Amino acid sequence: MNNQPSTSQTTSMRAAIFFASILLGIAGLPASSAAATFAGNLNNSDTTTASDKGALAGHRYRVIVSTDIGGTDADDFQSMVHLLLYADVLDIEGLISSPYGPGRKEHILQVIDCYEKDYANLKTYSDKYPTPDALRAITKQGETEMAPYAGVRRPTEGSQWIIHCAKRDDPRPLHVLIWGGIDDLAQALHDAPDILPKLRVYWIGGPNKKWSPDAYQYIVTHHPKLWIIESNVTYCGWFVGGNQSGEWGNKEFVTQHIAGKGALGDFFVSKKADVKMGDTPSVGRLLKGTPDDPTKPGWGGSFVRAWERPYSRFKRMTTKDDRMEQCGILELVLPLGNDAPEKPEARLVVENQSLIGHAPGDGTIRFRFCPKAAKTYTFTIRGNVPFLDGKTGGITAYTPPPDRAQQPAANLRNWWTDNPSPKVSEGPLIGIKTINRWREDFLQDFATRMNRCQSPAKTNTN
Repeated sequence: MNNQPSTSQTTSMRAAIFFASILLGIAGLPASSAAATFAGNLNNSDTTTASDKGALAGHRYRVIVSTDIGGTDADDFQSMVHLLLYADVLDIEGLISSPYGPGRKEHILQVIDCYEKDYANLKTYSDKYPTPDALRAITKQGETEMAPYAGVRRPTEGSQWIIHCAKRDDPRPLHVLIWGGIDDLAQALHDAPDILPKLRVYWIGGPNKKWSPDAYQYIVTHHPKLWIIESNVTYCGWFVGGNQSGEWGNKEFVTQHIAGKGALGDFFVSKKADVKMGDTPSVGRLLKGTPDDPTKPGWGGSFVRAWERPYSRFKRMTTKDDRMEQCGILELVLPLGNDAPEKPEARLVVENQSLIGHAPGDGTIRFRFCPKAAKTYTFTIRGNVPFLDGKTGGITAYTPPPDRAQQPAANLRNWWTDNPSPKVSEGPLIGIKTINRWREDFLQDFATRMNRCQSPAKTNTN
């Protein structure tokens, strides 16, 4: 098949690059650099090979993982098993429990206990596998509650560990992979803003973003220079689409390649008997790809420069006729009315959330909500404010249109997000083809790694 663009397509692309270079140049980027970035965003879906600049090619990256393991979804257990199998090619400096929900540090330690049972076999393949006790020593407890309206609450063992690692005398950046709430990162940046240049963040947003709307908005407002990949939908490519036939199917892969493969394999299956691993793309990006350039292809997906982060503020109760972008932040600023109590308390109840309102003392109460999917939401207010108690409202969220990728925010120079191009989307799931195109590659490599748990490496007897 001829994948070369036609003459008219080439002309249109050059024109687009030219105008993009002007726009981004105005934003402060050199025109040549801006044009190259824009061209890369247009073409990355057509690249047929992933770069070998990742950890599997010998590049070592410093890593902290913040996870809601044991919380609202079993897939973090699967992702932690995967992470530990690749612990010999990464410098893991921290494992932080930072959930919303019941997940705690002890759930990370459960996976390490299984790792300990397989460690005798694993270390025969590489002497760079960390000891179980070394992993336990860097496992920390982070925040256990959603951040308040201010976006930060208090230092935690987890947030302080991020600061500690970021300030180490090591010239390499610190990759912070966030699989749950972003609250500990927000707290670390609040307490030590000077660590920002050292951080490279990959956040599995989407469903996690809805549990951290205030911490997220704090980072956007106060730390827009942060280097971050905000993956709200793209991460789904690890378990949706791609080759799902035969051994590559989510259930069949686990049956053939995970079950019975050491303590880690059995633990993986006990939590979920099919592939989910929605947080693993953050690790995959470091294993195979170009970690310093999110626009380039790799196992963790490819992304575009972020446009202005969607934020919709209303001074009234919204209805289903009001619209906003999926995974944006909705803020309602509602009057308390004449009969407000001295200490107003209210919650916005929407689906499985009950979001605490913030009363700043100006006669209003404020709620923030993140709609994770493109659909219509309804909500109800409950509390001790007579004027508001029982009131209902709604909002309709829509998928970001493709032209958003051509509108990078001038103040978010190092912020990347899902590519809304139809070329890399499947239905409403934007960007997922930038991951699921590599499905056979990353699953085959994972299967090979799982075999390490079952038996030691063969020694050369010659």
